[in-house]
Amino acid sequence: MTSSEASTQRIPPFVTLGSARSVSGPVSIPGRGGNHPKQVVDSSSSGVVSRETTAAGRSNVIDAIDDSSPIARELAHETKRRERLMGRRLPRPEKTRIFTVSNQKGGVGKTTTTVNIAAALAAAGLNVLVIDIDPQGNASTALGIEHHADVDSIYDVLINDVALADVVAQCPDMDKLICAPATIHLAGAEIELVSLVAREQRLRRAIDVYAKTREKSGEERLDYIFIDCPPSLGLLTVNAFCAANEVLIPIQCEYYALEGLSQLLKNIEMIQKHLNAELVVSTILLTMYDGRTNLAAQVAAEVRTHFPEQVLSAVVPRSVRISEAPSYQQTVMTYDPSSSGALSYLEAAAEIAER
Repeated sequence: MTSSEASTQRIPPFVTLGSARSVSGPVSIPGRGGNHPKQVVDSSSSGVVSRETTAAGRSNVIDAIDDSSPIARELAHETKRRERLMGRRLPRPEKTRIFTVSNQKGGVGKTTTTVNIAAALAAAGLNVLVIDIDPQGNASTALGIEHHADVDSIYDVLINDVALADVVAQCPDMDKLICAPATIHLAGAEIELVSLVAREQRLRRAIDVYAKTREKSGEERLDYIFIDCPPSLGLLTVNAFCAANEVLIPIQCEYYALEGLSQLLKNIEMIQKHLNAELVVSTILLTMYDGRTNLAAQVAAEVRTHFPEQVLSAVVPRSVRISEAPSYQQTVMTYDPSSSGALSYLEAAAEIAER
């Protein structure tokens, strides 16, 4: 097999999302290259145990997958994860949960985590708002929302007292997901906020007014609000901390990410004392995890030791699909819902919803 042929190989259709069904006869699992023989699984052989599904009494695809090789074990593991998550409905919170997604270190997956967890919750039938207060506007891009200089954005809400209801836009890929976009004007908002009255509380007040507007118009209340912060601890981030009641911290599984965490926690403690006593660090998500390295495992173990209650069981791996999705103005949930990255964010969203 040539390298071009190998690169175009696809996962067999029986392991794609939503296609788990009984397997009859031999199933071939392609090897990595031409020198590797194909492994054949025969579901009718005595070595395979099948169990009946509750719906149609058909044998489960998991039981028909030979796990004697690393590739087959990985396929079986991901199929089990898909089956657990497929069509899962998540509970609605008693009141709107507002998360600030923050880490002063850049490149740890703040925006990626924000948009993908929001999309996962929206796909489960929950009403979700993403507020993009990062001047780069990457969250707006990932959700397919226009955010050029002529668009009303969260800048107008913070500086010009425009209603949040006049700024939010519908995400084209998901009915339950809306976004308040960011524009380049936010780059100067930190300076403009300095002279304004109640500068730390402006986002919180805008959210409160928007909630009342939705209630008056007969719309369903929001279940989740996620605020995507810039990689800094300026007034924009302070506004996000004052508006939220929970903090979600994505941590890259590398040493530098741990260094910035202590300073972030000190700043959150100051916000709790002086501006928002209800704020808690409720969730920590490990991102860009590479299971092949000892460093990633060590960082993950250290974070879990210090924050056993906050760290999610779900871990987001390094994934090309997650990186590719924004270039198509999509989240990985719609770009490739069967990828390992999408499954990880679905698991993380389920954990958050069930806490």
